[in-house]
Amino acid sequence: MTPYRLAILAAVGTGIQVGGAIVATRFAVGQVGPGSLALLRYAVGCLCLAPLVLASGLPRFRARDVAPVAILGILQFGVLVALLNLSLQYIPAARAGLLFATFPLLTLVLGAATRREPPSARVALGVAVSVLGVGLTLGEGAVAGVGGPGEWLGAAAALGAALTGAVCSVLYRPYLERYPTLSVGFAAMAASVGFLALVAAGEGLFDGWPQVDLAGWAAILFIGLSSAVGYLWWLFALRHAPPTRVTMFLGLSPVTAALLGTLVLGEPLTAGAVAGLVLVVTGLGVALR
Repeated sequence: MTPYRLAILAAVGTGIQVGGAIVATRFAVGQVGPGSLALLRYAVGCLCLAPLVLASGLPRFRARDVAPVAILGILQFGVLVALLNLSLQYIPAARAGLLFATFPLLTLVLGAATRREPPSARVALGVAVSVLGVGLTLGEGAVAGVGGPGEWLGAAAALGAALTGAVCSVLYRPYLERYPTLSVGFAAMAASVGFLALVAAGEGLFDGWPQVDLAGWAAILFIGLSSAVGYLWWLFALRHAPPTRVTMFLGLSPVTAALLGTLVLGEPLTAGAVAGLVLVVTGLGVALR
């Protein structure tokens, strides 16, 4: 199988993993702050990757590349996840997943603006159809009169997370071409843990043992373990396929989040959400046909 096809499979796995992590985060975020949850998530992820890094040799970066990789890690794991966790305090997992699905559109725009990826009419059409699904779901909430301050804060946070991810997806490519995927992933994740420790301290995480029940700890472990694997898949996909094509598969995350949110959390699956999911999947098919 060619590296490109493997990259597409890795992107599919990442899209599903993100949806599962969104639902697990929705379950656990009520017991621990968004920054603290992000810290625990990637501390677990780092512990999972550490044996692999030690076995393959510690990463060696050029001096000029250390700071950019660390900043990308702080954005990808710190800012993005904290914003997404914040959004899940105010809006259901399915809606957060759909808003986060604007990721490919933003990546397309940034890729074209920086001339890193020539725009494609077919991909643009697919992305537009997916974003229409996002707008349909968000509009349903507004018409229903649930767009209070908390609702719109959650929506803004989810969109901010998508923008952060799009910036990172475009800027990661040069470093993935110079260094092994595992080295970049571990260095970026480790940098974010230091940043997130400051955020978690502000939330009082270190004032005492977190008041998290057994199910909450299970959710945190699941998020951390799956994030470590999913992020390596994500970087592998970005290394071997165009960023816009890879990020399109995040359209699978709202599908996964909606289904698991209904099955696990008992969240309602409204007609607008179903229509939005259909449009997101349709857009994915148009772009990758």
